[in-house]
Amino acid sequence: MQTILGSGGVISRELAESLREYTTDIRLVARNPKAFHESNELVSADLTNAEDTLRAVKGSEVAYFVAGFPYGHKSWSAMWPVAMKNVIDACKTHGTKLVFFDNIYMYDPEYLDGMTEDTPHNPSSKKGKVRQQVIDMLMKEVENGSLTALVARCPDYYGPGIEKNSMLTETVLKKLAEGSKANWLGPLKFKHSFAYTPDAGRATAILGNTPDAFNQTWHLPTAGNPPTGQEWIDSIAKKFGAKPKTMILTPFIAGLMGIFVPVMKELKEMMYQYDRDYVFNSDKFEKRFNFTPTSYEEGIAKIIATDYPKS
Repeated sequence: MQTILGSGGVISRELAESLREYTTDIRLVARNPKAFHESNELVSADLTNAEDTLRAVKGSEVAYFVAGFPYGHKSWSAMWPVAMKNVIDACKTHGTKLVFFDNIYMYDPEYLDGMTEDTPHNPSSKKGKVRQQVIDMLMKEVENGSLTALVARCPDYYGPGIEKNSMLTETVLKKLAEGSKANWLGPLKFKHSFAYTPDAGRATAILGNTPDAFNQTWHLPTAGNPPTGQEWIDSIAKKFGAKPKTMILTPFIAGLMGIFVPVMKELKEMMYQYDRDYVFNSDKFEKRFNFTPTSYEEGIAKIIATDYPKS
């Protein structure tokens, strides 16, 4: 049995599909789980509840912690440490290996151009400090030998069938598709990496089924030499046959929008990721597994063909 903890998002969908290469016993855990395939086992559970989490993990060889919580510092501070403790305790109790799907919020902002698994940790945001807290909890258990786990780290992502939680989808793809101006969270001249979600899901499944991949951190496969903000917008607009109209969201504008759109208030502290080159390196994974990430051009083409077929 391999179990996906937090099965409501696009990463869990891609992961569940990829896991079918390794097992037919796939359990999906969420507050209101929905099957991706008729053979999926569904378990309703709240990961901030210790008993629920123990029950959800029981009988699992590998658990994939890919859950997301409401995007805000207060909710993250309240929910992430509790859920991580519950997941760690459940995996230790049941002898289950743990794969944690992570982001890059804990990295030092001064080292975002060429991020590797060795990039220094020094989070500058409140949400980044929460991510550092849960990573410290996980790695402490790994280092003292009480848990077998790995970190599968992903930058911002994009891909087909994403309804939310992708900055590129929300601010560029959807906007240009509806004939509006694309939004960008900072100067257009900086490079910005995005991981393609089918690649991320497949790679996470590969890691979870590779015994010697555990007890270390892996960057999930992401195409190199990413476009700048302007190049992203130009490329997507061209495929839509639209003009690359753009509105730059400065921190000041984001602050004003936050009065009416709460998520913008939360994004304001993360805008440092757009005022410098944000380049994610996945050489370690690519070399170990002979994996070539989907190119940006191919990724955009697949998204438009899947999600915007009439464009």
